[in-house]
Amino acid sequence: MILFFLFSSCTSTKNETLNIATAANMQFTMEALVEAFEEESKIDCEIILSSSGKLTAQIKEGAPYDVLVSANMKFPNSLFDQGLTYDKSAIYAFGKLVLWSTMENFKPSLQKLTDPTIKHIALANPKTAPYGEAAIELLQKLNLFEKVKDKLVYGENISQTNQFITSQAAEVGFTAKSVILSPRLKGKGTWIEIDDNLHQPIAQGIVILKNRPSQIEKAKQFHTFIFSKKGKNILKEYGYAVN
Repeated sequence: MILFFLFSSCTSTKNETLNIATAANMQFTMEALVEAFEEESKIDCEIILSSSGKLTAQIKEGAPYDVLVSANMKFPNSLFDQGLTYDKSAIYAFGKLVLWSTMENFKPSLQKLTDPTIKHIALANPKTAPYGEAAIELLQKLNLFEKVKDKLVYGENISQTNQFITSQAAEVGFTAKSVILSPRLKGKGTWIEIDDNLHQPIAQGIVILKNRPSQIEKAKQFHTFIFSKKGKNILKEYGYAVN
């Protein structure tokens, strides 16, 4: 099973590209953002996709990433605290959690999770993936966790969680709204949006890294683009809330 994905250009240009470490929930959104940014700036970008926690661990070990686009603020803040970032992290969007199924003639609901016909409920590893953490929080808040804990199957990140859902290895699962709104998966299966009051806000953070000082100016341009009108419109198109 592939847990770590690299969408790269040729190795010879690796030092020239802007390396963007990206939380898995942002996969499709980041592809759209990078396409627009490359067209506007003429800067080549490489997307490194994994869970926020795994990316943070790699950065602490010296991975040559220039920007971290996280699914929460905890991980980028920890990098700032260790002096590994150019500046403090900033919230670029608030994520939305959904319950999704690709089973035929199945309408997902939180109430159905305890149904004996539901054998597997997919979610991302809550230790490294903020969307998984939010899913556990809401299950506990609704007093469902103890009732369904033996059904839970954990993906290393949202990407693997989505594989469990789309392959129907899990009848239902928790994922990011941005996933089911992406052109690749839009209209596939059925989903419901989870009430934001059932978990802590999924405030997603971006931070410029110090690992490659020669790339900081490019990283600043990308950071500015994320907060531009065009960047915000792309984020909203994929279901994120932006200020």
